[in-house]
Amino acid sequence: MADSGRAVPRGRVRRTMPLAGFTARAAGGRVVAGLRERAGDGGAVDRFHERTAERYAELLGHSRGVLMKAGQILSMIDAGSMGTGGFDPYQKALARLQADAPPMHRDLVHEVLASEIGSTAEHFVDFDDEPLAAASIGQVHRAVLRDGRDVVVKIQYPGVARAIRDDLANTELVVSFLRFAMAASGMKLDLRAVAREAAARIADEVDYRHEANMITAFSELYRGHPFICVPEVIRSASNDRVVTMTHLDGMGWGAAQRAEQDLKNTWTEVISRFIEGNYRHSNLVHADPHPGNYRFHPDGTVGFLDFGCVSTLPEDLRWVWVANLRAAIDGRMEDCRKYMAQLGFIEPGSSLDAEDLRPWLSTATREISGPQPATYTSDAFGSVISGFFAVHDDRNVISQLTLSAEFAFTSRITMAFTAVAVGLNATLPIRAIGEDIDGVAEPVTELGKLHHAWVRERGLPLGLDHHDRP
Repeated sequence: MADSGRAVPRGRVRRTMPLAGFTARAAGGRVVAGLRERAGDGGAVDRFHERTAERYAELLGHSRGVLMKAGQILSMIDAGSMGTGGFDPYQKALARLQADAPPMHRDLVHEVLASEIGSTAEHFVDFDDEPLAAASIGQVHRAVLRDGRDVVVKIQYPGVARAIRDDLANTELVVSFLRFAMAASGMKLDLRAVAREAAARIADEVDYRHEANMITAFSELYRGHPFICVPEVIRSASNDRVVTMTHLDGMGWGAAQRAEQDLKNTWTEVISRFIEGNYRHSNLVHADPHPGNYRFHPDGTVGFLDFGCVSTLPEDLRWVWVANLRAAIDGRMEDCRKYMAQLGFIEPGSSLDAEDLRPWLSTATREISGPQPATYTSDAFGSVISGFFAVHDDRNVISQLTLSAEFAFTSRITMAFTAVAVGLNATLPIRAIGEDIDGVAEPVTELGKLHHAWVRERGLPLGLDHHDRP
């Protein structure tokens, strides 16, 4: 095995040159492929894109850190639903970054462990040198503690923290990426404030002590839950660059997509209740909900992994955010405008009135507001993309909205959930699920009834008290 991961490239220039050089060569290659196809070489352009996509994914995989994270985010996009089929081979190649990346050599793994927590024999009676997964910041190994518990050990690549600091220190790089990402929407945003928020969330992922704390917070929040499973941190075998947690078994994303449809519907409801429940029962926002972070079980339960990217909403904003979501679903546009102004989406003095918001919000809430139960087809993802990035009428609503730093990741979460639901072709009574989560109706699904019983037993808040909250 090659020494993958032994030396993460450092410095802004060294880390961007390979990608910049490849992009320049690819531009020339695309021209040549087009000439060949016009000369009778059928499929030359398609073959060029397939080769280029593979190489691009490989470069991002080896770059680690921020660049690979960007690749993971891009891999969630359903190109077909956006009408951009030319991106399809890139989406397929980048999809591997959700769960797989070039691993470290086994010797390097043990060197990192020894320097951080002591020898493997000190903590484990068995340690598998073959990684379960290798992602953008670290890789994961199976092990057995000396007390017999099955665990996974997440080990950070040497140099990745420095590489990410180099990336994030280049503020203009992050700002330029955000400017590019938002160009299609026309939405106004404080680029530097949002860049700081994005940088903070990515920097959190490098801090394995922070991740251990977040795992513990979620584990405590969902203690005793009937269908949401969160691992437990083993503090004695965790450190700045190593975090050890109890093992959650289950199917990965590929196997889950091949399961029976009723089971896929159940899993999708579980994921929906986890995402929506986090900031209704607490102020935690799991900001990295891609399919590689789930473990699917035949009994319908789902395990949730990777808590490095978690944001915490201030209490006042959390309640206004939940109230705004409920008002949008109910079609109460006057309330939506009021809440969106409080959240910073609508600036003081804006000429937008309540009815201007209706076409935009109806697109963004199509599944939950439309006929029930809703089936998530590729059109659903296109609708979400349109909701965030399209111009809907001559009022050009989205160009008059402002994105604040606190909500920089909310669109990502919505798009990621929709991508998962589409990938599982799920059919759900999603409006009824939302209503029972908000406490405005009794649950109609079996999972909802179990969830409500758990909420009552734990004494957690359920939904929004419209009388006492904004």
